[in-house]
Amino acid sequence: MKKLFAVLFTLAFAISLAMPVFAQETATQETAPKTETKVEKVKKPKKVSKEVKKEAKKEAKEAKGAAKAEEAPPK
Repeated sequence: MKKLFAVLFTLAFAISLAMPVFAQETATQETAPKTETKVEKVKKPKKVSKEVKKEAKKEAKEAKGAAKAEEAPPK
């Protein structure tokens, strides 16, 4: 009787370990329908003109100068 339980337990254990292998094999054999996806093009930002860049640099320098003037202790 003990041998019968040992054989049944071994068989059940072996099948439970083999199930994922069978699942993987059948998943690779089936062909999934292909879906087409459209990729939207990303619009590039417009180029900034040289004049705008120069103005931005001037404003940044002025802001820095103003910040330094505020930090400087009075004489």
